[in-house]
Amino acid sequence: MVTMNKRAFLGVPALAALGLAGAAQAKDEPSADACAKLPAPDYRLPVANGPFRPEPDSLKTYQTPDWFRDAKFGIWSHWGPQAVPRQGDWYARNMYVPGHPHYDHHLKTYGQPSKSGYKDIIPLWTAEKFDPEGLMDKYAAAGAKYFVSMGVHHDNFDLWNSKHHRWNAVAMGPKRDIVGAWRAAARKRKIRFGVSEHLGASHNWYYPSHLYNQAWPELGVPYDGADPKYADLYHPPHNEPYRGGADTWYTKDSRFHQIWFDRMRDLIDTYEPDLLYSDGGLPFGVVGRSLVAHLYNGSVARAGRVDAVYNCKDFGSGEFYKEACVQDVERGVLKGINPLPWQTDTSNGDWFYSDGFKYKTTSEVVAMLADIVSKNGNLLLNVVQYPDGSLPPESQLLLEELAPWMAVNAQAIHGTRPWKVFGEGPTETAGGAFQESAAYTARDIRFTTKGDTLYAIALGEPSGVTEITALAKGNPHERRRVARVEMLGVREPLKFRQDARALTIDVPARTPTRHASAFKINFA
Repeated sequence: MVTMNKRAFLGVPALAALGLAGAAQAKDEPSADACAKLPAPDYRLPVANGPFRPEPDSLKTYQTPDWFRDAKFGIWSHWGPQAVPRQGDWYARNMYVPGHPHYDHHLKTYGQPSKSGYKDIIPLWTAEKFDPEGLMDKYAAAGAKYFVSMGVHHDNFDLWNSKHHRWNAVAMGPKRDIVGAWRAAARKRKIRFGVSEHLGASHNWYYPSHLYNQAWPELGVPYDGADPKYADLYHPPHNEPYRGGADTWYTKDSRFHQIWFDRMRDLIDTYEPDLLYSDGGLPFGVVGRSLVAHLYNGSVARAGRVDAVYNCKDFGSGEFYKEACVQDVERGVLKGINPLPWQTDTSNGDWFYSDGFKYKTTSEVVAMLADIVSKNGNLLLNVVQYPDGSLPPESQLLLEELAPWMAVNAQAIHGTRPWKVFGEGPTETAGGAFQESAAYTARDIRFTTKGDTLYAIALGEPSGVTEITALAKGNPHERRRVARVEMLGVREPLKFRQDARALTIDVPARTPTRHASAFKINFA
């Protein structure tokens, strides 16, 4: 993921902060104009027959399928070998950056990266307690209507039986088709299945692995990423590091563009996902557009209509056409009701398991979900797994608490659409990525609709009375008077008063669920 806390310790700039920038560039590095001398692209980009072509105007005719608009909530398994050290996200990069906590941990736990690198972490990921069937039962009970498996992270390790890459989960590590196992479990439960790809950024992201030890007694000894035997994992030597800016997230090397296309097409053709997520903008110009056209055309061939979703972001390198994909906002939300469906992706903890990391509470997740849905969005939530595939207590508790909440309140979430306004209340929420910091209260209300029914979701646990000013008598949103108010999970209708100031609802002494409550409102 492209997160703000990942923008510290960025390879050469980090070394510069330590006074080592000159050393980092002094040994066996390509010339500065190496990228300029790359051969002209000669791509092989086969695209399935169908209505979509790899031109922007063609892709902009895309319309988001109803299944995604109805689903509202998905669960993601952002999981792989980088969970093994139990240090969190971006370990495969930061373990090569002196001064970063991951580097210090690696040195103490596994030894010098020149001798024991990320390639030596991969065999330690055996996933011995991975139970996709049991986990998918929990995810379905928690209300997930789609599930997304990690396909490949920036660490360049494929979690499927890759036809083009020897570094994959069937050949080493768990020696199991992780993507295939997740797919089978999801499809058995009629849960839509997706895959995420973070490969596009891997080329530049992995740059620190090509450097060398920065301390005695092995000062100057190259890291294992500089060994030609492992160039298919760490990528061939290049002078194009990711430095934290949008212009260096994706490589300009057309040879890697072709590798990306071949592996992503293999992933799509083998597993026929309902959703593909890219961690950034649409990668590599015509190469990325060809892949998306292939995804959409394959969907049309199977379903008779476009039934697939492509997620990408409007920042970072790459292209972004809001009509051609479903916009993804990492760890943040859009302000107000967006006219097009969109998605927040976030995690209940760190992206990969991290000892001591602070987890989101169930109340925070429920409030985020209601806020996002009220604005025409979906929530894709990573539920953190231990390296062995089982759930830490925090993830287990979240699922255990989401299940009863969804059993009562799902009708206010699934299959709904936005109302005239998304909500009201005292809590201001910032729009954009990396802004998930709102502390909602019971006075913060979010609206959803289904047919003639309006749902008003209190983002905290209400007590006494709940006042909804947007439904005051004479309000500009709804001319009909309120005829009936219920609380989901309560058998009898609630007492209410509608006057020029607000719709005032008497809240039961005991609410049926914790975390948030949904009012079902019907009009005369």
